[in-house]
Amino acid sequence: MATDHPVVVYPPTADGGRRVRIDDHFVGIAYGVLDIAAFVQEAGLQDWDEMDVVRSSLIEWRSGGPDVWTPV
Repeated sequence: MATDHPVVVYPPTADGGRRVRIDDHFVGIAYGVLDIAAFVQEAGLQDWDEMDVVRSSLIEWRSGGPDVWTPV
């Protein structure tokens, strides 16, 4: 992971999903912090869990943080 914020979590859609990008690749739609933890683990950070996702400065949350899963 090469940038200051290599993980970007985009704003929630109408169904509550948030697109997730790691570096230059969209890796999927997350419906909760657990999904983001799984994407980050697949990208190589095997030891990460939900608390790491919530606390990390490597993740840029757009239009709401880890507790926002409905459109703002």
